Amino acid sequence: MKVIQVRKVPDAVHAELRKRAAEAGVSLSDYVLEELRRVARRSQNAEVLMRASQRDWGVNHAAVVGAIQEGRRQRRSQRARR
Repeated sequence: MKVIQVRKVPDAVHAELRKRAAEAGVSLSDYVLEELRRVARRSQNAEVLMRASQRDWGVNHAAVVGAIQEGRRQRRSQRARR
């Protein structure tokens, strides 16, 4: 395992992390390590966008635009009847 040393941590940040660790019943080191694991598991925006662009959503742009326009027409028609 590697060691990470963080310098110049503001007092308020250190105090908050220490408080949260105490509330969780773990050491500050264990709490920060779990937070780092959580951050490392998160997908980066670029990865999410790439996966979404490669997914077959079963609809195309024209179908979505058409459905929105039809919904707007129906609402206008309903309001006009009132």
